[in-house]
Amino acid sequence: MAGTDTDDDELTLYGQTVVRVENEAVKDLIHRIDGQFVAACRYMLACEGRIVVTGMGKSGHIGGKIAATLASTGTPAFFVHPGEACHGDLGMITRQDVVIALSNSGETSEVLTILPLIKRLATPLIAMTGNSRSTLALQASAHIDVGVKQEACPLGLAPTSSSTAALVMGDALAVSLLKARKFTRDEFAFSHPGGRLGKRLLLKVKDLMHCDEGLPMVKETAFVSEALLEMTDKKLGMTAIVDECKKVRGIFTDGDLRRMFETEDNIHSTPVREVMNPDCLVIEPGALAAEAVHILEKHKINALLVVNQQRQLIGALNMHDLIRSGVI
Repeated sequence: MAGTDTDDDELTLYGQTVVRVENEAVKDLIHRIDGQFVAACRYMLACEGRIVVTGMGKSGHIGGKIAATLASTGTPAFFVHPGEACHGDLGMITRQDVVIALSNSGETSEVLTILPLIKRLATPLIAMTGNSRSTLALQASAHIDVGVKQEACPLGLAPTSSSTAALVMGDALAVSLLKARKFTRDEFAFSHPGGRLGKRLLLKVKDLMHCDEGLPMVKETAFVSEALLEMTDKKLGMTAIVDECKKVRGIFTDGDLRRMFETEDNIHSTPVREVMNPDCLVIEPGALAAEAVHILEKHKINALLVVNQQRQLIGALNMHDLIRSGVI
């Protein structure tokens, strides 16, 4: 097989060279954050529709990522393939939209084909190219220069540094808009309900707590043996101790049971109120699950009782529930 005589040092050098070349390309972008960049941001901030991103080949792949980043950070956006746009998908672009077109050469035929139609709609066009004198750059409402001195590909053929530069500039646009819109963590979570951050910011205690038949609970007049049976049946490693009105009086845990075995108390004759923890921590059902995590970790406990405003027991959850939910 060709190339099998390449040694480890050479492979390391190849990789380091790519990183070095692309790093320099990214550094050069600092000076491209100029009036044209600001103009592009202004067009996007004023957009009443969607940001439509388009590009062919590797530029198209980068464009898809830029559209996804914009959409997830408060700027509604989607990607349209320029080839498909020529065959009907251009109907997805409206006068209220803003178009971002990516082309390193600025002369990509599929992109240039749809330029007259974009112009007819009077839709603002933001071009990201490596050639400020190209057709696409000259036709744009705002042109962002993402040109590079050299590609990391030694043949100068495969888009490497150029695609990295376009990707970084796309991130610069998205984050600038995020900051300008004062986009919050909560809003980000609504765009990522399946992610860990979304769960931490959206999931509430009431969504996870055990209630009704799954809720471990005994009266304060019960004996320890009854509490032990309830703990065994509900499998949460504890049981709530309540009064006649279901108000929480305390909690009895596996740890309390172990400590009791160190004494001579009889589980069949000892009222649970004598060995329970009356200073148990509670939480309300509307609290974030992340808050429950904080309480459990701070106080080094494994379970929380859930109460209403009258301190009546309505639920319970433990660390395992939070782990299973993905909050932790």
